Amino acid sequence: MCGIAGILKLNNEPYKNLLGHLKVMDKIQKHRGPDGTGFFVSQRNCLGFAHQRLSIIDLSTGNQPMTDDYGNTICYNGEVYNYIELRKELAGYNFKTSSDTEVILAAYKKWGHNCVNHLRGMFSFAIWNDKEQDLFIARDRFGIKPLYYTIQNNTFYFASEVKTLLPFINEININKTALKDYLYFQLYLGDYTLINDIIELAPAHTIHIVNGKLNIKKYWEVYYNLDFSRSPKYFEERLHELIYESIQLHTRSDVPIGSYVSGGIDSSIIASVASKTSQNKDPFMGFTGKFTYSELYDESFYARKLAQKANIGLHEIDITSQDFIDSIEKVIYHLDYPVAGPGSFPQYHVSKLAAQHRKVVLGGQGGDEIFGGYTRYLIAYFEQCIKGAIDNTLSNGNFVVTYESIIPNLVSLQNYKPLLKEFFKDGMFNPIDERYFRLINRAPDLKTEIKWEELGGYTPFDSFSKIFNGSNVGKESYFDKMTHFDFKTLLPALLQVEDRMSMAHGIESRVPFLDHPLVEFAATMPADIKFKDGTLKMILTNTMRNELPTEILERKNKMGFPVPLNDWMQDELKDFIGDLFSTEKAKSRGYFNNDEILNGLKSESKFGRKVWGLLSLEIWHKQFYDNHYKFKQLLNN
Repeated sequence: MCGIAGILKLNNEPYKNLLGHLKVMDKIQKHRGPDGTGFFVSQRNCLGFAHQRLSIIDLSTGNQPMTDDYGNTICYNGEVYNYIELRKELAGYNFKTSSDTEVILAAYKKWGHNCVNHLRGMFSFAIWNDKEQDLFIARDRFGIKPLYYTIQNNTFYFASEVKTLLPFINEININKTALKDYLYFQLYLGDYTLINDIIELAPAHTIHIVNGKLNIKKYWEVYYNLDFSRSPKYFEERLHELIYESIQLHTRSDVPIGSYVSGGIDSSIIASVASKTSQNKDPFMGFTGKFTYSELYDESFYARKLAQKANIGLHEIDITSQDFIDSIEKVIYHLDYPVAGPGSFPQYHVSKLAAQHRKVVLGGQGGDEIFGGYTRYLIAYFEQCIKGAIDNTLSNGNFVVTYESIIPNLVSLQNYKPLLKEFFKDGMFNPIDERYFRLINRAPDLKTEIKWEELGGYTPFDSFSKIFNGSNVGKESYFDKMTHFDFKTLLPALLQVEDRMSMAHGIESRVPFLDHPLVEFAATMPADIKFKDGTLKMILTNTMRNELPTEILERKNKMGFPVPLNDWMQDELKDFIGDLFSTEKAKSRGYFNNDEILNGLKSESKFGRKVWGLLSLEIWHKQFYDNHYKFKQLLNN
């Protein structure tokens, strides 16, 4: 796990002060790797790499950038977990280290651009071929590891974090398409960012730059080719094998390992299995955060039950409203741009706790999107079941549950009454893409707070619909369409949080559910295997129930690390938020109605995210938009 950055003059001419500018990039993302710094400058001085290292595998000889005997130099962030197996497959290559970095170089030498299809893990890397004067860049299948780029003055710049590119941007122009997506979903539906000139390389994509031309290519996709010939028992047995295999690979490390333990099913499974399979000599540890402000926000009881069952030493941290005031600007700074819900705030603090004890931490990201764990799926199916019962179409392929069987599981919706009220007030029974869009669309909550006429005519539903109705998803399963949309949009947003909050404290976060053989297998499961009678993540729970304490197996009140933000806004945070939106700069954004935002504090529902979304956006403007000149000044120091 590291920070990478690079500069390439697209006409292959020398770049003035190349090493100096690489050092600026390195300085900005130094937090990503406290264990070492490395630079590479090509013979013609047209390309340079900067690398900040967090040492996890091959601590003594794995330094970067790394050059092989053939003139290829790599700058790499991530972990390739099958590097030991690949090393055997690449017999004949003259390996000089035991690192996974050199395995990528060897794979590139043998397979060229196709090397990415042999890699099992999380990665973003750049390889410069000095003989051919070309650059190859790749990002892992799920976007676990980040990569951003911009082209300025015929020069290509790339980095692990957006802020690293800011010194090279003349001015920050807000991308109104991205802004509108954010206001609708608190995430983004394309490869754009909030800054017009900065682009995110999409997951499972590569860039090849030769003769100044960029060729961007997609190398992987998940296809929902459902297998109706197999029994539930077969799916459970094979899933069990793949989960164990993935976690065994993800625990390969030359430093001690721990795990986030939230009290939910996903992190509990990962922590339990990892505590058994890890070959590390150090004791396995768990880390959790809690809000003792109210039992509505405290899942530590379940985390402790898992720790007891799995015999894991659990470290806990109590997170307060003062912690929010003290750290929220740091959280947004490290995020690069606002995304997803307020969970980034407590994750920042749990990662800080974990960094005091471990350099590698496992997490449960991906489980909800792969196996169907979000309560909104139940809400959508509840509506479809009512419609199916009325229309006598419950045998249609869109339905995997009946309204009778779903009723016992509706207790899970106890804390979602405000969302249900909002969802159903605009009508029912429209086409499923329109209904799911309505379920996740947050714009109706922002009627007066946003000056929508200032944001142009782009309609997010069009982008949403293309993803929701993707050609790789079968037309029959409403469940697969919902989970696929979240897999393509929400998951990358959550992975951004996962990466930035861990790297803010110099630790590596690994996500074993995002192993492509496991994901590809899960995509073959019919919906009624994953989700039966309204039981969310049924296949996962049934398969791994021996790893889970009874209290977690039987719980109905899934929380997902809720934050008492809206309670705090009425008291402890009232002045903090009022001051933030009352500055002259905050009032000059052009698309906020700040008075309406402040008036809406009292009407925000307990688990609503309207104020959080706007608060994050304003802090982002304050830190980056208003202070862009400070980033540019770094080039002159």
